[in-house]
Amino acid sequence: MIRGVAITAMAALSLTGARAADAPKAPKSIWEQDTLTGDWGGARTALKDKGVDLTLTYINEAFGVLGGGLSRRSSYEGRFEFSVDTDLQKLVGWDGATTHVTVYQLHNGGHDAVENAGSISDPSNIDALATTRLFTAWFQQNAFDDRVSLRIGQIAADDEFLNSQTASGLINGTFGWADVVAANMLNGGPAFPLATPGVRLAVKPTDALTVQTAVFSGNPAGGSCTDTPQQCNRYGTTFSFSGGALWMGELQYAINQGKDAVGLPGVYKLGGWYATADFNDLHYGLDASGTQVSLGVDSNATPLTHKGNSGIYGVADQMVWRGKESSLNFFLRGGFAPSDRNLVSYYVDAGAGLKGPLPGRPDDTLTFGVAYAKISKDIAAVDQDTVPAVVVRDYEAVFELNYALQVAPWWTVQPDLQYIVHPNDGQNPNDPTQRLGNAFLAGIRSTIKF
Repeated sequence: MIRGVAITAMAALSLTGARAADAPKAPKSIWEQDTLTGDWGGARTALKDKGVDLTLTYINEAFGVLGGGLSRRSSYEGRFEFSVDTDLQKLVGWDGATTHVTVYQLHNGGHDAVENAGSISDPSNIDALATTRLFTAWFQQNAFDDRVSLRIGQIAADDEFLNSQTASGLINGTFGWADVVAANMLNGGPAFPLATPGVRLAVKPTDALTVQTAVFSGNPAGGSCTDTPQQCNRYGTTFSFSGGALWMGELQYAINQGKDAVGLPGVYKLGGWYATADFNDLHYGLDASGTQVSLGVDSNATPLTHKGNSGIYGVADQMVWRGKESSLNFFLRGGFAPSDRNLVSYYVDAGAGLKGPLPGRPDDTLTFGVAYAKISKDIAAVDQDTVPAVVVRDYEAVFELNYALQVAPWWTVQPDLQYIVHPNDGQNPNDPTQRLGNAFLAGIRSTIKF
């Protein structure tokens, strides 16, 4: 499977080179248009002029574990996205109002990349249970020249919180919805592939400053879930209002964003979250006699509970150099969460994205990232208390190198390399007494906009 997609990538490179050598073609040839299927004989533009914008995107990828990890086998995953955005001012004369709906068709080859690697960080940010599901569906009202924005419906936190434009060039899921939230929030929180009912308010007092806050349903899987979260909410229509409330807030400061700005653009963010649900203690519980014991000593003990959970984070994304057709950006993100009720107690990732890395390839991007997730000391304490002895978990680190080849405006091909140190914190999930070897993965992704 990987070899087949690799051949596709080589063909794409040949096509790109051939086009460069040929004489200029007429505007809006298949290689110049924004989407593979074009304007549908003018119907697409006509719909957009009336306020209806359709998006159809297909992403498919193949990964192979070449060393270490849990299983030396290949994986295949695909995601077809169908989105409808409406401008209600154009459609019905409702000024400042818009709507959005996204539906995914998800499929795979039976084994996914994270299952093969055995890691906490998912090597693929499109990895999900094979199904057709509703993802997001919301209404948004803007006011005061778009200085205020209110969004309500089924929404996803990873669309607007904790994100970095430079880090989005990477494929591993931790560079999107980072492990410090994905591994700590109830059932992964309101992020792909499970959005939840919620409300988001954003206020922009100045061109540089944005303050946004949101409240989401705390449990995206639903209150009666006894299976995996995605199985419980298989089609995205559970619309869960269980698990208390999850509050998020973020302060954003953007510099040099205008076309006439003299300095280099950058975005800086400071945010936090608070969940009102009860969370189990990861170290201590009560045994049958009501005595407090380590969960490593008595695995049948009832864990102590804590009211609420929280975390803070920061993001920096800054361009540091800009040439005629190239630019270099750096990103840095980090966060903290209480050790007694969270798998990941602190987290940091960093990296760089070089746009236009090769002469004549201004739309290509080379991105490198490193992520470090520190495992809670309470988890480590349980491992130390366990008899017979198990591997004591400590941290997981991810290194990723990705090249996004822009074959055409509608087609991107991305060869990808990942090296995961201490997958699953170094402990084999099938046999905790054994250490899991560092995983080396190679893959390739194709993204087509129809």
